[in-house]
Formats: sequence, structure tokens, C-alpha cells
Amino acid sequence: MAELVIVGGKDIRGSLQDIFKFERTSPVPRQKRSIVVSPILIPENQRQPFPRDVGKVVDSDRPEGSKFRLTGKGVDQEPKGIFRINENTGSVSVTRNLDRETIATYQLLVETIDVNGRTLEGPVPLEVIVIDQNDNRPIFQEGPYIGHVMEGSPTGTTVMRMTAFDADDPATDNALLRYNIRQQTPDRPSPNMFYIDPEKGDIVTVVSPALLDRETLENPKYELIIEAQDMAGLDVGLTGTATATIMIDDKNDHSPKFTKKEFQATVEEGAVGVIVNLTVEDKDDPTTGAWRAAYTIINGNPGQSFEIHTNPQTNEGMLSVVKPLDYEISAFHTLLIKVENEDPLVPDVSYGPSSTATVHITVLDVNEGPVFHPDPMMVTKQEHISVGSVLLTVNATDPDSLQHQTIRYSVYKDPAGWLNINPINGTVDTTAVLDRESPFVHNSVYTALFLAIDSGNPPATGTGTLLITLEDVNDNAPFIYPTVAEVCDDAKNLSVVILGASDKDLHPNTDPFKFEIHKPTVPDKVWKISKINNTHALVSLLQNLNKANYHLPIMVTDSGKPPMTNITDLRVQVCSCKNSKVDCNTAGAPHFSTTAVLLLSFFSLACL
Repeated sequence: MAELVIVGGKDIRGSLQDIFKFERTSPVPRQKRSIVVSPILIPENQRQPFPRDVGKVVDSDRPEGSKFRLTGKGVDQEPKGIFRINENTGSVSVTRNLDRETIATYQLLVETIDVNGRTLEGPVPLEVIVIDQNDNRPIFQEGPYIGHVMEGSPTGTTVMRMTAFDADDPATDNALLRYNIRQQTPDRPSPNMFYIDPEKGDIVTVVSPALLDRETLENPKYELIIEAQDMAGLDVGLTGTATATIMIDDKNDHSPKFTKKEFQATVEEGAVGVIVNLTVEDKDDPTTGAWRAAYTIINGNPGQSFEIHTNPQTNEGMLSVVKPLDYEISAFHTLLIKVENEDPLVPDVSYGPSSTATVHITVLDVNEGPVFHPDPMMVTKQEHISVGSVLLTVNATDPDSLQHQTIRYSVYKDPAGWLNINPINGTVDTTAVLDRESPFVHNSVYTALFLAIDSGNPPATGTGTLLITLEDVNDNAPFIYPTVAEVCDDAKNLSVVILGASDKDLHPNTDPFKFEIHKPTVPDKVWKISKINNTHALVSLLQNLNKANYHLPIMVTDSGKPPMTNITDLRVQVCSCKNSKVDCNTAGAPHFSTTAVLLLSFFSLACL
């Protein structure tokens, strides 16, 4: 075979003989013959010696003195120096072994040049093709490989697909893979539970649905050693292996069953908490909703005194008392409990009689403390009632009606020490005067606690609260503020101070207050007091006074019936006020100006 290249001519059609006669019959001048180059094929992984000739470039009309030049990737471009050409003969050689998986082809250029390096002919492409050798094993790159199949699945159910990669030429048998199962663990109930499609790598079940029963399997997890072999599976092919893990998934094909039809429990009256754990059996997977139990009380719980919850670790039903039981009302309770799974059962399985159980609960009698009726107890009395006055008679009953016990009373908390209680009949009377203004009274209410103790062994105690609302009486005289004032001896404004009054009692035993100067001890035509409002009055001078301390008795009276009056000395300091300096030394008083006192008094008035 030969390749004929004609450069510069027109398209010529016809027989080979006609073509060769074309030169003699055609007026077209003969063209220069081109460089003849054929693709070079080199097997990868060649051994020494190197360099070795792999091809040749031909140019029969090459002028004398011209040379061949080879360029491109693998010659003067990275990776450099792999190929070279004999500049005189055109022989192409390789200097090292090649790896097809690194570079599969090299695209080079060959040309002829003169002694000055100028191109005479070309460049012409030269393709170097690296021939593949089977030097790469199949590799499973996508692991770990984990598949799941539902128990009872039909024969032929696809579990998963496993595919390997071979770096060799995919157009050759070097990368043509075939798959097979080398080992299955465990090998029961059949050593061939699964099959793998040799070409696609699909793993499917091959046993009957009955053998694929998770509850009867020794282990619901299978491990398969999968082998991939190139060369289409021939013995000369290279192999690679990987492990496939197949989980047999559970479906809810077993209903939970109580281990007993009847359970017994005892609980003391008044107690709350778990009283019994109900046990069940379920063959399904403990990590799924097909095993987890859900309990329901379907009968015997009209007062909602019981609740049942699932223990997440043991799957037991924890039956609890959430509302205290009363032995005197009912000493026995019977509950009907049912159990189901969180997940629904498969269609051909249903809940049977074993999915219900009866719980018999016995309530134990406990000596309960007496109970006050009502609690709290409330009474309203006037403060300052006479000592020994009866407030009320408390009443406590013993819940243990079948035990016929007696009850005694005592004071538990009486912060002010005002009360006494008859231990037999529960009559509460006073031992001191009740004072609404006492620090032990809050919002006119005094609080005391009493005990009722039964005769049980040991005795039980109940606590009752007494709230005494104290009505106010006018037992507190009002008082004034402030009690000290200053004024300048030459003041043009003769106002001295604004007085306010307050009273610990409640309305109507407080304001409006009446302010007066207690005249028997005060000269006329010097002082004056004027009402501002129900709680304040203005004290002023009728004339200037000499620098000194003056005591002015102020009488203030509340509006109670009968009213209460208080007389308080107002100390007025008359000071010398010269050149903006206030001197009260002679008066023996603090250095406050009259203006400051008046401003402070007016501010207090505005805040009321």
C-alpha cells in the first residue's frame, strides 16, 4: 500500500493509469513533491534501550544542505525531549517509555529548513499515537457501597448498582469490565442470596421472599466481595474488588404482644408517679417504628388520674398516677391498656388479643392530714377591739373518715402574737390589741396560720390560713412637716414656710386637716397661718423680727369622728441676710435661706 499526495493541482478523477498520464497530457507544470509523513504508533510501557527509532519522514526532492526539523508538545514544548528527529535522514525516535493514560496522542510538526533555518517545505502534521497496554486494574471509586432491600421482597428485586473504572483505553478490551460476586458473608440461609449482572453491575435478590425474612435471619446485614475484571472477564484480565454491604430492612410484619394478660400495681393514696412497667415483645427491628410501642388506656380512667408513656430504651409502658388517688373514694382501680406500633402494620398482619392487657391497681390507705374548710378563712374586724374578743371558730375535718380520729388545733404562725386558738373546739380569740397600722399588717390584712393535728400514729397535720381584714378607726393623730424653717430679718416677702400634714389612718379619718396656731403661748399680730388645700397651709409673718430662734406651736386636727389633734413646735430661725450672705449663727440654726425653704415646700405641694 502507498499514499500519494499531490500538492497544487486541480481535483483529478479517473483511473490510476489516467492519473499517471496526467503529466504528459496536461499543460499544468509539474509541482514540487511534498514531505511524506505517516502516523507513528508506539506501544506504551516499552523497555530499554532508548532512544529507539519509531518512524521516518521522507522527502525525496529535498535540496542538498537542507535539514529536517521537528517541533511540538513532546519535543520543544513540555514535556520536552520525548521525541527527536535525525535532521539528515528524517528518522524519528523516542527517548523514554510512554504512558497512554498520561498522554494518548502527540501532535507534532515536521518541516525542512535551509542552513539559515528558513523553512523550505512544510510544516506537515505528524501524529504520534500511543498504543494502549492493559496496565491498569479496575477501581471502585464511589465507596462505601451500602444497599437496602425490604424483607420479603420478590425474587429479582434490584438492591444497588456497583460500577468500577478502568483507566485503560475504553475502545479496547483492556477497559471492558465484567462483574461477579467472589464471597458472601454470612452464607446462610443460602450461599447465593444475591446475583450481580456481569455487564451492568446491578445486584439483585435471587432467593424467595420467605428466605428474605429479617426476623429469621442470623444477621440482617450481608457483605459481598464484588470483583471487577477487565479483558471482558478473561483469565488474563486484571481485577479489582470492593465490599458491598446490604441491609435487610424491617417492615412491620409483627404486632407487639404483652408478656402477661394481667398486671398488678399498688400505690399509696395521695402519691403520684410511675406505679408499674408493662412489658411487651416485638420481633421487629428495635431501631424502627415497627418495634417502638405506643400505649393507650382504653377503659377505667374516667377521672384522667392515670397516664402511660413509653420507655424509649426498654419499650415498656410506664403507667403513672398523675392525680392523687383517694382510698376513701375508691380502694381499687382496673385499667384496660392496648399497645400498638408507631408504624402501621403491613396489610396481612393485624393486632390480636395479645395486644391488650388488664392492670389491677390497689390503693393503700395513708393517714392524711386534716383539711380546713374553707381555706383560706376570712374575717373582718375593727382594729382596737377589746382583748379576748372571739374572731371565729375554725373547722377542719379528717379525710380518713373510716379511722374515726380526733383533731386538735394550735397556732402555727402569728407574727404579731395577737391570737389564741382553743385546741379542742378551734375558737380563735385575741390576746392583744389589733392595730391596722402595725408593720405586720399589709394592705389592712393580717395573716395567721393554724395547724389541725389528728390522733393517728404517727399523727398527720393540716395547715389552714386565716386572713383578718382590719377596719380603720381614728387612732392616729396627724403630724406636720417640716418642723424647721428660716426667714431673713429684713425680708420683704414675709412668707415663712408651707406646712404639710399626714396621718397613718385611712380616709375619712385623715384630711381635710385643720391648721391653727396654738394662741395661748403666742403673741397676736406676729404670726399668721393660711389654708392652701386639704393637706397644706402657709405660715407667714405679719412683721419683721429680730435675728433669733422662735418656737411656734402648730395645732393640726384630722377629720375623724371624734377628731384627733396634735400640737407640734415649728422652729423658725430668723437670720441676717446681707450682701447675698445668710448668717444664722446667732439664731443657732442651719444656713438655709427663706427662698430655698419656700421653693422646697411648694415642690412638695405640687407632687401631692
